[in-house]
Amino acid sequence: GVTTNSAGEEKWIEVSLSEQRARAWEGDKLVMEFPISSGRWSPTPTGTFHIWYKTRSQTMSGGSQELGTYYNLPNVPHNMFFYKGYALHGAYWHNNFGHPMSHGCVNQPLANAAQIFDWAGPTVPEGQGVVLASADNPGTRVYVH
Repeated sequence: GVTTNSAGEEKWIEVSLSEQRARAWEGDKLVMEFPISSGRWSPTPTGTFHIWYKTRSQTMSGGSQELGTYYNLPNVPHNMFFYKGYALHGAYWHNNFGHPMSHGCVNQPLANAAQIFDWAGPTVPEGQGVVLASADNPGTRVYVH
């Protein structure tokens, strides 16, 4: 499925790794743009994906204690998973947007993460914390390059 605005134009998200920027589009009209931080310790996957799962807040952990890359971050806000465990999400632990900082996810400033979370599909039902994309509630396309 495709997520659209009220005029029927496709909503889609572009993530530019070379520019370290995210852009939200409705058709060919830019509606949001802001700096991000993509993968530094491991690369952010490139290609065309769709948001398959969203959570309002969750713990993110991973990396390796031996390599000094272990992380355990509670209450990560506005997670939009686009490929396996890779997500666009808010980041409260740094303010170095515009530079690679993550373990592969796309870190976003908190206000931008909240705004794009509410804009993109699938829509999280009122009073719920999570949603899986479905035919009736499709995930927004994400193009990472």
